[in-house]
Amino acid sequence: MTEYGRGEGSEPWHPEDPLYGDGGWGGQQAHTGQQSPYGGQPQHYPEQPQQPQYDDGGWGDGQQAAYGQAQQQYQQQYGEQHHDQQHGQQHQQQHGQQQYGDQQYQQQYSQQPYGQQQYAPQPQQQYDNGSWGTGTHAHVPYTDPSDPYAQQQQGVAYGAEQQPDFYGTPDAYPPPEPPARRRTEPEPQQADWDPGPDQGEHAFFSGADDDEDDSDDRDDSKGGRGDRKGRGGKPKKRRSGCACLVVLLVFGGGLGGVGYFGYQFYQNRFATAPDYAGEGTGEVVSVVIPKGAYGSTIGQKLKEAGVVKSVDAFVAAQEQNSKGKTLQAGAYLLKKQMSAASAIEMMLDPKSQNNVVVRPGERNISVYKAIDQQLELSSGTTRKAADKGYKSLGLPSWANSNKDIKDPLEGFLYPGTYPAAKGMKPETVLKEMVSQAAEKYEALDLTAKAKALKLDNPLQVITVASLVQAEGKTDDDYRKMAEVVYNRLDLANPETYGLLQFDSTFNYLKNESNINISESEINSNQDPYNTYTQKGLPPGPIGNPGDGAIKATLNPTDDGWYYFVAVDGVSKTEFAKTHAAFLKLKDKFDASSGS
Repeated sequence: MTEYGRGEGSEPWHPEDPLYGDGGWGGQQAHTGQQSPYGGQPQHYPEQPQQPQYDDGGWGDGQQAAYGQAQQQYQQQYGEQHHDQQHGQQHQQQHGQQQYGDQQYQQQYSQQPYGQQQYAPQPQQQYDNGSWGTGTHAHVPYTDPSDPYAQQQQGVAYGAEQQPDFYGTPDAYPPPEPPARRRTEPEPQQADWDPGPDQGEHAFFSGADDDEDDSDDRDDSKGGRGDRKGRGGKPKKRRSGCACLVVLLVFGGGLGGVGYFGYQFYQNRFATAPDYAGEGTGEVVSVVIPKGAYGSTIGQKLKEAGVVKSVDAFVAAQEQNSKGKTLQAGAYLLKKQMSAASAIEMMLDPKSQNNVVVRPGERNISVYKAIDQQLELSSGTTRKAADKGYKSLGLPSWANSNKDIKDPLEGFLYPGTYPAAKGMKPETVLKEMVSQAAEKYEALDLTAKAKALKLDNPLQVITVASLVQAEGKTDDDYRKMAEVVYNRLDLANPETYGLLQFDSTFNYLKNESNINISESEINSNQDPYNTYTQKGLPPGPIGNPGDGAIKATLNPTDDGWYYFVAVDGVSKTEFAKTHAAFLKLKDKFDASSGS
């Protein structure tokens, strides 16, 4: 006798046992009056005569016949299933001697007389040991009182009077259930990922909308497929058309981007760049081109001003013009809606260049005048702006170190071409020039260079360079002229004893450019810039030196030169080391000039 089913025993079934006689699986429901799913009428089975209670455990003829009939019916329905005592022991070891009834019920009913016990079917514990297909037992076995497991099984088989009838619940008979308790299979519910009625089309693309979902919910409430929330407690996700719209937008944007870049590739590779025709309209505009600008940058500036139609057209025209690469930085007066080729030609014409050009050695007074003219300002406007606002134009900290300087910006309007179009302020033009000079001088590290040349400060380096620029004519002249300056600045030199004696410094203070200056005029003037009467360098630069003069100032010759004479009065300069050699050069000059 095992806990999985009844084997052959010596005790008959009790008449009140639910499986007594021909009850079987359907006997219980027929007894309780339940409807059968097979035809809707209660099923009736031949009722066996009641047997008297037994006291000594013996078997009567009727009881033995009833037991045999029940056993035969059971075997016909489910087959002969035999389990030995060893299988029950293994199961008890595996499940920790778990019994079908509560210990409290076993203790309560094991002490009651057998005939007074009430028989109520109890739910069967489900086991699956790998050999039973159903993993459950449908009948309540009769136990032998002498069996060591009978006391425990009896408490389960014959439940207490106070216990509820769990056989009325759906879990009492796990499948396969007895025929009397089988119900119609519920309609299978679709999972959230189920493709739906189209069998293969994803729910996202099925075309279902929120209204269909709502109708499904209403059908469930009427007893259709059941409550949706019964599936794991999660409501079914609603499909929305917004997701489809997002997909369409993504695909549409991708196609649009591919089309745009494809069009641009075609335009760049094969199509002609957009361009205007002709020499433009009558409207004139000023365009400022920065220094170091490439063709594409110039083209962009012209396009923004409305001069050319496209950057590509300008770059192509610049490549086709042999002088296109010679365009300089500056301001240009151009017409609107010009062809790219016409714009190139007009920019190459000096008349269209709306710039101010600072030449090497040019004095500030001349630069101020040019700015006034270019900006169409009254004479002297730029000079006044320089005197008033020079401190805000970006001068180096070492500038203006001498109180006798006539112009704080002298030597700091770096030679070059600068935009100066009508409508611009003079301070804007001047600031660009000063910024360029400050950048150049900083790169040369003039503080260290001044110390190496035995000069007091960087300002004196620029002053020497301005003298070299004013007196020299060529790069070779610049280096010799720089040596002349340094030799004469030596107060102990045996030739001039510290006097420079340069006409250029006297002409600066006079704002003149005379070659023939009388000795009386020179000797009578005691201005700090007069190097005939004042030893050493003038207070500040006398012009704006260029790159050549600055480089020569930092790298003079070392040949012993003290004198120089422009023998032709213009471009040819000769140098001498002694005063006697100088007098010969002077005679040569006098002869050439007819004096």
